[in-house]
Amino acid sequence: MDTPNPLKIGIVGAVGRGASFRAAFSAHPATQIHAVCDIQEARLNEAAQQMGAEEAYINYEEMLDRSDVDAVVIGTPMQFHAQQTVMALERDIHVLCEVTAGVSLEECQAVVAAANRSHAVYMMAENYAYIKSNILVRELVQQGLFGELYYAEGEYLHELKALNEATPWRRRWQTGIDGITYPTHSLGPVLQWMEDRVVRIACEGSGHHYRDPRGNLYENQDSVVMLGKTAKDGLVKIRVDMLSNRPHAMTNYQLQGTHGCYESARSDLEANKIWLDAVCPDPHTWISLEELEADYLPEMWRNPPEAARKAGHGGGDYFEVLDFIKSIVHGTPCPIGVHEAMDMTLPGLISEASISNNGAWLDVPDSRLW
Repeated sequence: MDTPNPLKIGIVGAVGRGASFRAAFSAHPATQIHAVCDIQEARLNEAAQQMGAEEAYINYEEMLDRSDVDAVVIGTPMQFHAQQTVMALERDIHVLCEVTAGVSLEECQAVVAAANRSHAVYMMAENYAYIKSNILVRELVQQGLFGELYYAEGEYLHELKALNEATPWRRRWQTGIDGITYPTHSLGPVLQWMEDRVVRIACEGSGHHYRDPRGNLYENQDSVVMLGKTAKDGLVKIRVDMLSNRPHAMTNYQLQGTHGCYESARSDLEANKIWLDAVCPDPHTWISLEELEADYLPEMWRNPPEAARKAGHGGGDYFEVLDFIKSIVHGTPCPIGVHEAMDMTLPGLISEASISNNGAWLDVPDSRLW
């Protein structure tokens, strides 16, 4: 699909998270931010001015029906993602949706059904998959330097007790449910590296050690760990901790193959380290991942534009937008389409049933069969 006129973009949640997409869309010649939407009416006009939007709405459905937007960015709290996605897809409006894709199995089924019926593109905005170090590891995997992959880890350690109070939806949907409620930042890059999906999981937690300001224990256990077996017989470990008192460490990864391994830095005091038997002179010594950038870093990250440098999440917010636009304008396959989004979302939803059932191993549905 070629479009002679810029794609008109509508951003919902424009006063909050949605505002972070301004840099990427404003810098792209094929798009213009046409409409913004947010229930925070007092700040909505300011958001519209900052984004250069012609229209502003406090009602999302009204924006879909009255504005002639071609695509929407859903940057609202996660409990609204599925419903707002379905509403847009039913109108053949393209969707770039923040993570997660839905907060229940039934919601996810509705999203898949809507995507299958729609002529529009759906993409989930998993920005951690676009961080430079993760892109470089993916390139090394694709060149075969890791050999056969069989084990990976992802960790998202982000203490947000104060943020729970500033954004109360998190207290309900992220720390008010026991299990891996926010899996995609950890699981997304891992599944892309392994070119695989998780087919069954088991989940356990470390207990309850913290109370909210009202004196209530958080329903989510402090550190929650999920083990997953993949379709290719690999093993994945995911840890999410949004409560423990500790410095943030939100981009922790490990990857093991028959010819190489990778361990990301856990703080600014460390380096991302890698060992590949075809590259490293010493079979027992790590090298810094950054040493491989000159030879292996994909072009997208060699000379990123200023808009990418300004975008959030290590540039991920910029590059995911580029892929979304390419899928709409040129018809290229969407790298995190509806089924990839479900591969990243569903294991976390099934973990909620596992942890409530003493860590039982449970099957993860394949959305491609729905």
